[in-house]
Amino acid sequence: MNIREFLADKVQSAMQAAGIPSELGPHLAPAKKAGFGDYQANGAMAAAKAMRTNPRELAAKILDHLELDGIADKVEIAGPGFINIHLANSWLGQQLSGVAEQATLSVEPTSAPQTVVVDYSSPNLAKEMHVGHLRSTIIGDAIVRALEFVGHKVIRQNHVGDWGTQFGMLLAELESQTQATDAEIALHDLEAFYQQAKQHFDADPEFANTARDYVVKLQSGDEKILALWHKFREISLSHGDEIYQTLNVTLSREDVMGESAYNDDLPVLVKALEDQGLAVVDQGAKVVFLQELADKKGNPSPVIVQKQDGGYLYATTDLACLRYRANTLNADRLMYFIDQRQGLHMQQIFTLGVKAGFASSDISLEHHGFGTMNGEDGKPFKTRSGGTVKLADLLDEAVERARALIETKNPELSEQEKTAVALKVGIGAVKYADLSKTRTTDYIFSWDAMLAFEGNTAPYLQYAYTRIQSIFRKAGVEPSSLTAQISVEAEQERHLALKLLQFPEVVELMIKEAFPHVLCTYLFELASAFMTFYEACPILKDGVEEPVKASRLHLARTTGEHIKQGLVLLGIDVMDRM
Repeated sequence: MNIREFLADKVQSAMQAAGIPSELGPHLAPAKKAGFGDYQANGAMAAAKAMRTNPRELAAKILDHLELDGIADKVEIAGPGFINIHLANSWLGQQLSGVAEQATLSVEPTSAPQTVVVDYSSPNLAKEMHVGHLRSTIIGDAIVRALEFVGHKVIRQNHVGDWGTQFGMLLAELESQTQATDAEIALHDLEAFYQQAKQHFDADPEFANTARDYVVKLQSGDEKILALWHKFREISLSHGDEIYQTLNVTLSREDVMGESAYNDDLPVLVKALEDQGLAVVDQGAKVVFLQELADKKGNPSPVIVQKQDGGYLYATTDLACLRYRANTLNADRLMYFIDQRQGLHMQQIFTLGVKAGFASSDISLEHHGFGTMNGEDGKPFKTRSGGTVKLADLLDEAVERARALIETKNPELSEQEKTAVALKVGIGAVKYADLSKTRTTDYIFSWDAMLAFEGNTAPYLQYAYTRIQSIFRKAGVEPSSLTAQISVEAEQERHLALKLLQFPEVVELMIKEAFPHVLCTYLFELASAFMTFYEACPILKDGVEEPVKASRLHLARTTGEHIKQGLVLLGIDVMDRM
């Protein structure tokens, strides 16, 4: 159950019974200060202003009709007309009992499932994945996990860069390399291969001409060049598959829909824009001028859809992509997780796409940009020599550092256990350090901070989960057997129970705003609330009565399930020992 929605419905009904127009809502939210209840309804003040009446008197009328018997043990008016709701301990315990047995815990499936197309990761196959691909990949994956968790139909789209002029250069280099060796060996290090091809292109005019010729042949469907391209693409995608597997990301080969997929549609799309009078010839190129995105001087925003030499641009491909997702995949919601520096480009695509009829105005078109990952010097994260950090190298180092940490903290683990735990802790630490930051901001990458066992980190949450599992081992019980009625008595129990029941609200907000950090903050607060409860409310100590023990064990089990599920939504694994 979503408590906020449940209480909002109750207050809304009371407002209507008090004669308040239905368009005036309850404005219900969790109370931010202690002593002001668990939830606060602020709708009386806005309603009083609209109705030109006294807000406290209106709040009193709402209270007269508010039916919360057995749900709240106190409801009061505070300040100019706030309605503070203090939930009853018995009701909290009733709502929480049995939640751990539910597949989605207390999250109810959405009543209005949508088809949501999510664009994320999207590396350029010309190069190996680097740290710049991390944020799009893991933020997008956390959101698709949450969307599927509540029952939406999610279609992942990995819009890889596998087409364009640079591939002429790469294919020419690949052919020269594979005359004497195997393509897989030649492409073992994609970054080095790209640099080698670029140097060859810049230094050898004959090679450069061959590369340009290959571009034409590729676009015209030359069988030999296409065969080389397929070989390059397959090996490049395999590199990506390894990264996704290590990162515990749900993208698969079936989700790849690269730039090349839209190649045949580009001339068709440009003609459609011309036929509508949207695309005009300007200095030899075909351009759409969007008055909707005009600058301060009134100059329209230009979108070039075909260059003077007949070539197409990212905008053309992205428009074709938008049309495919809107009309073939039948998206209700389209989410793009792309660097926020591409904000204007995405605005142009969305505006032109709707204007040209490629996408209905009913579809929610969303660009969810993100900031950059910086080194401790505040500049974009680089190697010590100033080069781009390969994502594979970063993840390997994370696992190595986690392994060293585990060797120190728990040397009793077997070698097999250390290897498994190091992978979960290392990868989890990298992902959580990113996901726990507000998506739209830059953040500082710090090994020490992300691998810490204290504070808002993945190791802290993973350790909190293992501590809960250790309680069950010490008690000699199987967690799934714990089904006793949860009784909320102590203040620490109350705080923990209320936090657990707020899980659906957090998942809803995460999905609505595409902000994984709200779930991270919630999980940290939940784990902290459990630690406080555990210290204040004995579970296994001598003298604890059996009903109390059973209730607190069940509360511990429910907490563990929420921490585990929350981390699963973030793509982070837990373990019973670490």
